[in-house]
Amino acid sequence: MANTGARGGVARKAAFWLLVLGLVALAALAWANRAPIAGYADVGTSYAARVACSCRFVAGRSLEDCEKDLLSGMELVSISDDTDARSVTATFPLVASTTAIHREGYGCVLEPYEG
Repeated sequence: MANTGARGGVARKAAFWLLVLGLVALAALAWANRAPIAGYADVGTSYAARVACSCRFVAGRSLEDCEKDLLSGMELVSISDDTDARSVTATFPLVASTTAIHREGYGCVLEPYEG
């Protein structure tokens, strides 16, 4: 019986180290691909902010209804509006955030790009 307990402890240690190794590999993969990820996040948040702003302040629809207009695959992009500023901000967590503002006569425009 004591042997079975020792095997269980070894199995737990092995599972722990496999988990740690997997997390390190995932972090290394994310670090190696940080530029493309940031680029896609910038494009995605810009698209979402512009479309949602037009939907919200040009078409006059609710923000919840405007979320339906986003493309599939954009589930990680969240949108929020500021009715006083007439703007919509789209955010990809920890990576990118873009704001589009409704300007009379121009429609919705993205805030100036400072790249």
